Amino acid sequence: MFVYCDNAATAPICKPALDAMLPWLETGYGNASGIYKLARDAKKALEDARRLAASCLGVPPEELYFTSGGTESDNWALKGACEAGGHIVISAVEHHAVLHTAEYLKKKGHTLTVVPVDGDGLVNPGALEKALRPDTAAVSVIYANNEIGTVQPVAELARTVKAAGKKILFHTDAVQAAGHIPVDVTPDVDMLSLSAHKFGGPKGIGALYIQKGVKLPPLLHGGGHERGKRSTTENVAGAAGLAAALAYMTRNREAFASKSAALRDRLMAGILSEIPHSRLTGSREHRLPGNASFVFPAVEGESLVLQLDMMGVAASSGSACSSAALDPSHVLLAIGLPHETAHGSLRLTVSHENTEEEMDYVVASVKTAVERCRTMSPLWDANKGEPLHVH
Repeated sequence: MFVYCDNAATAPICKPALDAMLPWLETGYGNASGIYKLARDAKKALEDARRLAASCLGVPPEELYFTSGGTESDNWALKGACEAGGHIVISAVEHHAVLHTAEYLKKKGHTLTVVPVDGDGLVNPGALEKALRPDTAAVSVIYANNEIGTVQPVAELARTVKAAGKKILFHTDAVQAAGHIPVDVTPDVDMLSLSAHKFGGPKGIGALYIQKGVKLPPLLHGGGHERGKRSTTENVAGAAGLAAALAYMTRNREAFASKSAALRDRLMAGILSEIPHSRLTGSREHRLPGNASFVFPAVEGESLVLQLDMMGVAASSGSACSSAALDPSHVLLAIGLPHETAHGSLRLTVSHENTEEEMDYVVASVKTAVERCRTMSPLWDANKGEPLHVH
């Protein structure tokens, strides 16, 4: 049996997205910036996709800009918001696209404050408020965490920021949230990032919502595409796929989320009951419907993923974008896990297309894989069946 449990890394492309893309890959290949009919048709398809995607988010289409994905959107938001200088505030559990961009800006002379989170990975609005300063230019808080699935109170956090200073720009990375849970684009949210391949669209296309009135300079310069904001030949097929996938997920969101959450709960209950010393990471209450993430003391996460791969289960350890790294996840360290425990992380992200039978197989496979890893671990007491204390 093969079971795909890495949807947070990338979701399979859905049929509505594929159907929407094919015409613009086969016969509608015109450059949307041209003036002849083939180009005009492509331009119309691009704007139709923008309107459809914007309607799913509840924002005006002229405030949605297509990008190459979440990473570009995050970079554009932070670098643009801080072009004139100023203080940056981010949470301790941001995706690397935000974290590393903020660290880059710090090297360029900006000041940076990283707001801590609690054991569930939640940002406290009071802690965020205390981090704000008169020179704060931008705040970025991830909508839903890509590793542990915790969903932040974004509307409240954005409101807190705006109460402290209307000129502070608030950005949220909604890459994991869009299409899976309702995304609340309140007037206090100035910018929001999303990426199509996280909700059944193609790779290489994303979007950045920029509220009207926000003066965000271009990240890419060139021919003045996307109303002068983002230069490069438009990815018409990608935009069509993004919009179709987002519309499909939005129409079916309640049913899909309900099924994903039931499968997730089955997975969590099985692993926590079957595997000694297993621990769930992230919030139980405020959690993405398809995310089940764990740590297993005395287990190396990479070894666990390889063991599962041999049993036909696709999973990841920590963030898939940095799965080759040997250092433990900054997210797991931020929620208070010790270094050696954070190494034993496993992220299983399911979708509505998975089944109960698959979840039971995954539980059995994880149990076997953890047992194998622990027999080889110097941090496991084989006699007592528990982790050794490391000082």
